[in-house]
Amino acid sequence: MLQIKEGKDLCDCRCIHENRVTAAADDALPEDENLQMVHLFKAMGDANRLKILWALEKGEMCVCDIAAFLQVSESAVSHQLRLLRQLQLVKNRRQGPILYYRLNDHHITDLMQTALEHNREEKK
Repeated sequence: MLQIKEGKDLCDCRCIHENRVTAAADDALPEDENLQMVHLFKAMGDANRLKILWALEKGEMCVCDIAAFLQVSESAVSHQLRLLRQLQLVKNRRQGPILYYRLNDHHITDLMQTALEHNREEKK
């Protein structure tokens, strides 16, 4: 569980380092890219969506498989997959009557692995 440590999070004096502010402003993401990243992290910030992405990292699954894995309704899974597809985190393919989902590309796996490594590193 996340624990917030009590403490002072402010400088003891007010001073602005113009060169650091300028460097940050020069390197800032354009607003549209910033918002895309916000949506990406919001999507991955939901427990069930993250479980779906983690499961799909192992291979394709249909809505029925994912619903059984999560122990939720197929309708609930479909809703989550629609959002993940809109954010280009997953894609699908139809094979007859079955619609299979998979991760959009290796970057999704990389993001999850990096977050996992970060979490595990923090516990040391």
